[in-house]
Amino acid sequence: MRMRFLPVLFLAGALCAADLHRDAFVMDGHVHVMTRQLLEPSDIGQRYPDGHIDLPRAREGGIDALFFSVYTPEPYYPARLEVKNTLRVIELALEQIEKNRNVIELARTATEIERISRQGKIAAFLDLEGAFDLDGDPGLLRALYRLGLRCLQLPAHNESNAFIDACCDAGRWGGLNDHGRALVREMNRLGMLINVAHASDEAIVQTAEASSHPIIYSHGGFQHFVNLPRCISDRAARAIAAKGGVIGIQFGNSFNNPRYFEWTRSRTPARPARPARTGPSRYASMSLVEVDREVAKGLPFVFRGTIPKEIAMGTDQLARVIDYGVKLVGEDHMALGSDFDGGPPLPVEMKDISDYPEMTKAMQRLGYSEQRIRKILGLNWLRVIRQVTEGKR
Repeated sequence: MRMRFLPVLFLAGALCAADLHRDAFVMDGHVHVMTRQLLEPSDIGQRYPDGHIDLPRAREGGIDALFFSVYTPEPYYPARLEVKNTLRVIELALEQIEKNRNVIELARTATEIERISRQGKIAAFLDLEGAFDLDGDPGLLRALYRLGLRCLQLPAHNESNAFIDACCDAGRWGGLNDHGRALVREMNRLGMLINVAHASDEAIVQTAEASSHPIIYSHGGFQHFVNLPRCISDRAARAIAAKGGVIGIQFGNSFNNPRYFEWTRSRTPARPARPARTGPSRYASMSLVEVDREVAKGLPFVFRGTIPKEIAMGTDQLARVIDYGVKLVGEDHMALGSDFDGGPPLPVEMKDISDYPEMTKAMQRLGYSEQRIRKILGLNWLRVIRQVTEGKR
């Protein structure tokens, strides 16, 4: 079977984009997979008529591995349902992976990812987005590790929790507090990737300082292009790279297209700063079934608007964002984290994960070498997973 983890040096001349993409190891750093299966019971092994992701389309897109995101969004927090939801989503993820074991398999290390990919299957590397526990119970963290979770976003999505500040909420800790640092040490000890996507700028820098392992920012854009707190600052990006970490670029217009940002801002009145919560959320008195019903109203989590042609972003703009990161922190620290089925307004050339080769074409048009493209397509993710989960460089 073909080895896809090193360049195919025996081929004469450069590979065309299609051949390079087929030959490369391709790993996406952030794909929403399980929320839909939880609330609209279905099978990821079957092709859906909508949304961005299922296994047939992932195969068509040349995906070898992905950060298999299990997601607990904010509506589950007020009634303290976040732990319950996290556990049932992970259980469902494991069930779905087992059900489709001829196509996909759970991976806990880089070595397992390589083995699974060489068998012609997709490797699923579990990544938790949102609150695993708003209090940050280390016992629960260890239990999730035993279930196969190897990557966890410290922030509770866009809300600050008991140990770290989120990017889009009022700061509580000035970044990362002592309990957060204790969780960082425990994740280092266990060999779990620390994901700082959705963290505040200070929290990212402080987490990089506190961690003895590389950390990752799985999906987002650069504030250089779109000045939103959800995007990463140059300072925070440099802190991640200095630690040996990786930054994944999300595929949406919202984070990467300045024209789209200005267009949406001109159409939407400026929002005041988010006030501190003074009363209970409407979700606080809801049962799990009721919250499920509310969250399900948004499924599938895809952009449903229309972007004018003269404003819409193509993959060439997305490649320019990647190139900015390469020039800022180096080619060893940039990767892709699409956020498929997470709501991003995609580039015009892409409708779903089956169009992943468009990113390889865009990077070739920049004049990138095959080695650089291979790193960004997946080898950088594989390297940092190896360092953290296996203690190897």
